[in-house]
Amino acid sequence: MIECVMAQHVGIVGCSAEGAALCYRTFCVEAAELMGPHAHPEVSLHTHPLSEYMKYIARDDWQGVADLMLSSAEKLARIGADFLISPDNTIHRAFDLVAPRSPLPWLHIVEEVAKEAKAKGFRRLAITGTRYTMEGPVYPDKLCEAGLELSFPEASEREEINRIIFDELVYGKFKPAALRYFQEVITRLKGEGCDAVVLGCTEIPLLVAPEDSPLLTLDSTRLLARAAIRRAVGVEAAISKPA
Repeated sequence: MIECVMAQHVGIVGCSAEGAALCYRTFCVEAAELMGPHAHPEVSLHTHPLSEYMKYIARDDWQGVADLMLSSAEKLARIGADFLISPDNTIHRAFDLVAPRSPLPWLHIVEEVAKEAKAKGFRRLAITGTRYTMEGPVYPDKLCEAGLELSFPEASEREEINRIIFDELVYGKFKPAALRYFQEVITRLKGEGCDAVVLGCTEIPLLVAPEDSPLLTLDSTRLLARAAIRRAVGVEAAISKPA
C-alpha cells in the first residue's frame, strides 16, 4: 500500500457544487483501493460561485472564465497543491487560456475520457453535456485527435438537455422524467452507430447510472478523479471500477 505522506496534494477547481462534490467523493473513496482503508491523498477544493462563472459563459467571455479558474489555481497553489483538476467540462473551453498562466500543471478532463475510450476499444462516441460543451470545440478537438468519431444530440435535444442540467441537476434535482429523456436521446444516438456515450457534464452521472443507459457510459467526472488518484500516488495501475 502507498502511504499518504508519499502522495501528491491534489487541488480541485470546482464550478458547480454537485459535480465538484462527486469528483471529491470519488477521489477520496476510490483511493483506498491503492492506499488502504480510509486512505487518500491530501486534497483541497476551491469553488467560485457558479453564478460568477455563468456571467462570463453566457456572454461567451472565456477569458473571464479563465481568470476565475486561475484565481482558484493560485489559491490552491498557495496552500500546497501539487497539481490541479477541474471536474467541469464546460469551463474546459477556457483551458488553453489557463494552462500557460497556471502556477501548477493540470489534468485535462477530455484527455482522460479519450484515453479510456481508446482503452475500451470504442470507435464512435455520443456526447452529452451543457450546450456549451455539445456545441463547443473541446470534445471534437480532443477526441478527433485521438482518432475517435463523435455524434451529438439534435438542436432541440441539446436545448432540453441544457435546460435539465441548469434548472435541475445543478440543484441536486434528479427527476424520473429527466432520466427518461436522456435514455430516449441516447437510444437515438445508439441507432446512429455510437458504441458509448460520454456523460460530459459532471452532474449527468448522478442522473444516468451505467445500468440505466442504453449505451456503455464514459463518466468524465469519475474518470478524471481516478486519473488524479493515479497521478497523486505515482502509479499507472487502473482503479478497478466501472466507467
